[in-house]
Amino acid sequence: KQWYQRRVAITAGGVESGYDINMFNIPVKYANFLQYILIPNGLIKDRTQKLAVDILASLPNCKQLVILCVLKGGYKFCSELVDCMERYICSCEINMSIKVEFIRLKSYHNTSSTGEVEVIGLSDLSVLTNKHILIVEDIIDTGKTMTHALKLLEDYSPASVQCASLLLKRTDKSCGYVPEFIGFSCPDSFVLGYGLDYNEYFRDLPHIAVINDAGIKHFQEV
Repeated sequence: KQWYQRRVAITAGGVESGYDINMFNIPVKYANFLQYILIPNGLIKDRTQKLAVDILASLPNCKQLVILCVLKGGYKFCSELVDCMERYICSCEINMSIKVEFIRLKSYHNTSSTGEVEVIGLSDLSVLTNKHILIVEDIIDTGKTMTHALKLLEDYSPASVQCASLLLKRTDKSCGYVPEFIGFSCPDSFVLGYGLDYNEYFRDLPHIAVINDAGIKHFQEV
């Protein structure tokens, strides 16, 4: 019986169910530029622990897992996820090793808007042949980039390919793609923190939050 969860997420609400920023320790440089806290750091870490267990349970015959961490936004979630997985592997005496590679997904769109994706960071994708792969992302927005990336990876005949995303945005622009492992579904708002940025700011915010209008104006690119 399959006891682990796939394609299930905790629903993070909007402004009516967000948390008052005054209830949390917020870096001074960001304190005046957040509308509300969407997902507190502690909840992120608890959810990540459960995702780690579910991912490992979905790979009972896997001896080596290759994790493709999508930069830049995915680094913080990936680091926490790998730590949780390795602790579980050790405590449960699971015979599995984890290898982490860091990649970027670069999108190209031609005149017919079909879209192509280039995987940057691995010089030879053939090393993924017959490997179990887990792609770790910060957020799935429309899902189009990930859909094209998965099609590209399938050309190299991996043993399996799954995706774990910290966030899945609830948006009408979605192509319908849903990753196998999801931390939270979030509203169609400008979310940042915990690796997600706005013009390279807010990656170091420990929580996931929604920026306010003053923040958008203050941190705009010059």
